[in-house]
Amino acid sequence: MSVAQIATWAESFPFASLEAKLKLGLEQANIVLPDAACEKLMVYLALLQKWNKVHNLTAVRDAEEMVTLHLLDSLVILPHVNGERLLDVGSGAGLPGIPLAICLPDLKVTVMDSSQKKASFMRQVKAELNIPNLEVMCGRVEQFKPKEKFDIVVSRAFSEISLFIKLTKHLIKDNGQWLAMKGVYPEGELAQIDAKPSQIVPLSVPGLDAQRHLVFIPFSHLGVV
Repeated sequence: MSVAQIATWAESFPFASLEAKLKLGLEQANIVLPDAACEKLMVYLALLQKWNKVHNLTAVRDAEEMVTLHLLDSLVILPHVNGERLLDVGSGAGLPGIPLAICLPDLKVTVMDSSQKKASFMRQVKAELNIPNLEVMCGRVEQFKPKEKFDIVVSRAFSEISLFIKLTKHLIKDNGQWLAMKGVYPEGELAQIDAKPSQIVPLSVPGLDAQRHLVFIPFSHLGVV
């Protein structure tokens, strides 16, 4: 689905100004995306705002704030994502999994949430945007039994790191790693885990005056403190 195709129900959505804001933020973050990916991200945002009016998927209501707090906040981890299979746990409205799937078409992304309405929204996005590398699952992650394990398990707003690891360690490959997206440096959370992060990277989200950190925990580091 393109911007032109959704114009019948999103005529008032400011695609041009929001896409300009997104591209400026991406430039400031030194991230280069093709125009087709940026357009899909805008359609995703329009769908999110449409559904949010009825289903309350996110507390962020303003579309301009969504560009910063949802899209750019998710996309700043792009340079740190590698591997073939990624699981986004507690994905909510599809963040960061759907933006990652749009921007990395060779990455197989599974987004998972226990909320049926949020899973329904993500399935709608997959269908309307035609994202073949995206799989949507609804259920509890501790009960999830995929056919193949994941190279990366990521969480943006799921839980504290210790619980994140506990509930998902059966889903990650021996050479895989967890990526925990956090705000301020999570000193207290790190003290509670039985694993040594390989690195903790400060992130800068263009337009956002707040701390962000990305915590890398290799599966092989479990039991290493």
